[in-house]
Amino acid sequence: MSNPFIRKLESFVSLDSDVASEIEAAMSSVNIYAAKQDLIREGDKTGPVFIVLEGWVCRYKILPNGSRQIIAFLVPGDACDLHTDLVQEMDHSIQAVTKARVAVISRERMHELLDQHPSFANAMYISQLVDEGTMRAWIVSMGRRTSIERVAHLICELYLRMHQIGVSDDAKLELPLSQVVLADALGMTPVHINRILKELKLKGTMELNRGKLIIADAIQLVRIAGFDENYLHRRLEKRL
Repeated sequence: MSNPFIRKLESFVSLDSDVASEIEAAMSSVNIYAAKQDLIREGDKTGPVFIVLEGWVCRYKILPNGSRQIIAFLVPGDACDLHTDLVQEMDHSIQAVTKARVAVISRERMHELLDQHPSFANAMYISQLVDEGTMRAWIVSMGRRTSIERVAHLICELYLRMHQIGVSDDAKLELPLSQVVLADALGMTPVHINRILKELKLKGTMELNRGKLIIADAIQLVRIAGFDENYLHRRLEKRL
């Protein structure tokens, strides 16, 4: 199926066609968000489950001094906040990085699907484990990886996540993330990000130009990053 959410789930477990069709039917309500438009803000009452169908979305926090820290990127196929109904309000914001199409499933309907279809519940459980593993990888990057390792690691991760849903080929990827956005995600300044990207290009590993990523030497990029993809729990795809 072409639905990126179904594709992601089926990279974890096998879904019967009738189950996949029922899940897709539950995603019939779709909202369009412009770039930089919030889906939900910190302090808002928790809402429905969001599922990204097209575009890029991010989770972020605003610090008291007004600076922003991006804490996750959400790509097509990713679901947002499955269990936030257990708390009263959001502790972070979610914003479209690019124009995005986002399906909305009510909490009640999502819980019905989870209760009725164990394979779907299992896939969602694995998906949450991947989200948690990704967060741990980001924490390690922020705390212990050097600047060049941090950038290389994020590039490896994003490439594999997009490859998982079939929107990248062997060496190229649409990566519509500005240097400002990358800086907010990696705890750097845009000037520093620019310098690191130039260094990776000079090393012959990758090039990021006007939203297009070309990986020239995946082996060297993985070596620089010290990248281990085990936290992404991929099942069906060939490996980088």
